Formats: sequence, structure tokens, C-alpha cells
Amino acid sequence: MPRRKRNAGSSSDGTEDSDFSTDLEHTDSSESDGTSRRSARVTRSSARLSQSSQDSSPVRNLQSFGTEEPAYSTRRVTRSQQQPNPVTPKKYPLRQTRSSGSETEQVVDFSDRGHLTGKHERHFSISGCPLYHNLSADECKAPTERQLRYKEKVAELRKKRNSGLSKEQKEKYMEHRQTYGNTREPLLENLTSEYDLDLFRRAQARASEDLEKLRLQGQITEGSNMIKTIAFGRYELDTWYHSPYPEEYARLGRLYMCEFCLKYMKSQTILRRHMAKCVWKHPPGDEIYRKGSISVFEVDGKKNKIYCQNLCLLAKLFLDHKTLYYDVEPFLFYVMTEADNTGCHLIGYFSKEKNSFLNYNVSCILTMPQYMRQGYGKMLIDFSYLLSKVEEKVGSPERPLSDLGLISYRSYWKEVLLRYLHNFQGKEISIKEISQETAVNPVDIVSTLQALQMLKYWKGKHLVLKRQDLIDEWIAKEAKRSNSNKTMDPSCLKWTPPKGT
Repeated sequence: MPRRKRNAGSSSDGTEDSDFSTDLEHTDSSESDGTSRRSARVTRSSARLSQSSQDSSPVRNLQSFGTEEPAYSTRRVTRSQQQPNPVTPKKYPLRQTRSSGSETEQVVDFSDRGHLTGKHERHFSISGCPLYHNLSADECKAPTERQLRYKEKVAELRKKRNSGLSKEQKEKYMEHRQTYGNTREPLLENLTSEYDLDLFRRAQARASEDLEKLRLQGQITEGSNMIKTIAFGRYELDTWYHSPYPEEYARLGRLYMCEFCLKYMKSQTILRRHMAKCVWKHPPGDEIYRKGSISVFEVDGKKNKIYCQNLCLLAKLFLDHKTLYYDVEPFLFYVMTEADNTGCHLIGYFSKEKNSFLNYNVSCILTMPQYMRQGYGKMLIDFSYLLSKVEEKVGSPERPLSDLGLISYRSYWKEVLLRYLHNFQGKEISIKEISQETAVNPVDIVSTLQALQMLKYWKGKHLVLKRQDLIDEWIAKEAKRSNSNKTMDPSCLKWTPPKGT
């Protein structure tokens, strides 16, 4: 077996060879091949960063071999075996953009010693360089004397806090709370240290001063709609009216809401964390209607109080005459949703009293702004009268109606009457019969007939005129909407009237 040829410049025991200078060309050629292959893997950015540090590297370039005398063997030396070399400044390429838009590079010299966090001996990026942040490596490692003195001072101040409240103090606090309730701030003495209490008082004063400045500038006013927009699902909705949200939320110009549980939050980050944990994909309660992607849920205000309160606060942002916010227990809420692969999205809702002495079938009704002018409002109204038919009652909405609500109800009553007159084949017609057939209150029927100029008084009697032009116009509109699915199907309702509270 042929013996492997030993490289020139190294002996068997690892010492320098005397013939190193004579065989230098042969060694350089073999090493240059390996060096060229390794250097091909280096990217341009790493080559620029390492350009200034190549002079201190233990492995020299080919040109250095030709100009300097060899002082070491070709045996590989690990980093732990190297002698400590003086630290040379690193050069970080910084990109600067000119006014014309072109980019230039400015090389800044920084030492790689130290780290901004003080936890490492070296850094490899400009963001961790202490010199870039006008600090030294020693300043990053340990806190300054001023910081230590302040820390000790705070620790001493916080030690002065009392261990607990005495019986007399507790009685004093309870008496203050019972006397003033929520109209005054609770007593805060002896709850924490004087230092922390002073910090809290200063923060309160600064916040109130900033709020007063905004009011003086006219950006916010007392009783105005401070919440300008809400992030609701994939929509951003502009609000119309003021809603009595808690003061810490009412000050915000923008509110973030979970579209499934209706919880309101202060920031996008809190909403994102909530959505990662929220398990709700539809309203609470019983699903009593489903046709295609449209569903209606019956939610009891007594069983799901928080959800119903949040729903009322949301509705007040778009309703002017709504006064019910927190007393939701005597009401049932019927929430209409549209389902997709992510969950059931809120379209609108209406509420009704569990026991109404005036036979109101709707107390409050709302269609979300992103679903308006698409026929969902009439679907909610039609569904409320469908429930009245199942209960065998005559229903009417609670007054006063909002402007949009009045327009929607008048349009619905007109459609119901024209459909009834189109299908009616007799000669005499009665308001009572129309009311029993459609579950619409007779007062609403009369007001609609008067608005359509179909009710006349002649020879001491009231006559209902069957205006064929209005009926033909309605038939033409119905023909255009024949392919629309924005109608309620009574066969899809699975519901029995609740037996009181």
C-alpha cells in the first residue's frame, strides 16, 4: 500500500519544518483550492461585515503568505486555543436614502465588545451595539449608582406600608361606600404605600389634565359621541349616537368588539388575544329558525344577562330613542345571524317583553349598518309578526319608533295590505278580519290605508278603496324580487311560546 505523502511545512510531531520555504508554492496551491471553495459560500453581506476583521484572523490569505515569513504550522487551531488578539473595530454598513430616492451605504466603525442587554460579551448587529446607543459596555452590564440609590429609596418607602387594615378602618371604608356609592372614589389610604399612592394621584392628575385639554380644543365634549368607530368582525363601522359605555371605554375614539360574544375591548392586541381564546361561534340561547345560512336565536335576558347588555349597548350606537341598557331580565332577544365557515355573524335583532300588557311584539329592533338596505329589516319585522301568529295574538311595535324603524314598518305594512287585497276575492272587507289574518294591529292598518289614500269616508261610512294601480306596482316589484331569499318561511320555525317568566 503506497504511503500518503506528508504536506510540506509540518513534521510528524507538529513542529515547523525547515523545508517550508522551499515547498511553499506546492502548499499554497493546495490551500488556495480549498479557500476558493469555502469563499464561494460566503454571501456578499457577510463578506462586507467580515472584511475589516480578516487582518486579525489566524488563517491568512494567499497574499499574506507571500509577503510575511511563516510563523506557524498549517495545523488547525481552535478558537479556544488562540491567543487573545486586540479588538478591532467592526464596520457596519448603514443604508441612507437620499432625497432623490437612491440608497447609499455609510460604513460606521463600532467595536463588537459588549451587548446592549449586558448579558453577552459580544454583539453581532448594530441594534445590540452599546456605542451606537451612546453607552459603554460596562454601563450596560451593571446599573449606575444613581439607579441603585433610587431603587433602594423606593424599597424603603414601600416598606412603610401597613400590614393590614384595622377593624375601625374597614368600618370607615364600608360607611363611606354605603353613603356615597359610585358617586365618589373609594378611600385609598392604607391600601398601599404612600409612595405608590402618590404615583397614582399624579397619574390621575395628568390624565384629567390631558382630558381637559382635549375638551378645550373641542375634540370631545360632555355627552357627545366619544366613540367614533368600532371594529366589528371584518368591518369598521362609524357610530351615529352616544352609548353609555363605561367611562374608561367611552373616552376612546375607537372600540374593538368580538362579533360573537359582543365583549368590548380597548385595543387590537387585546381583541386578537381574546379571539384566540373565545369559544363562542353563535349567540347563546336556542336556535328556533334556520333556512339556508340564516338563523334566529332566542336569548333570554335573565339567563344570558351580560350578552344582552352588550347587545343593547351596541344597539344604542345606532339608535336614538333607545333607553334600555342594563335592565334586560324582563325581555327576550331574537338575534338573526348569517352563518359561514367561521361562525354565525350578527345581522340584527329585536327584543320583546315576556309579558306585555299592550301586546307589543317588538320593544327594540336593529339591523347592523353593514346589512342595511338588503331586506333584512323586513325579515326581522316579518319574523316578529310570525311569532305573534303562533301566539294567536295581534302585535304592534313599541313607540316611539326611530326614523329608520318607522320607514321600515310603513313599508312592511304597505306590502302586507297590498298582498292581502290582491288575494281577496270578496265584496266586503273588514279591518278586524285583516288584523286577524295578518296579526297587524288595527290602528296600524288604518294609518297605512290613510297614507295610501285607500280609506274614504262616504255617506257616514268608511270605505276601503282597492287601488289597482298600487297593487300592479307591488306585483311588478315582487316579480323582480322573485329570486331573492329574503323571506321568512313559517315551516322552518321550531318554536313554542314561552310560559311567562
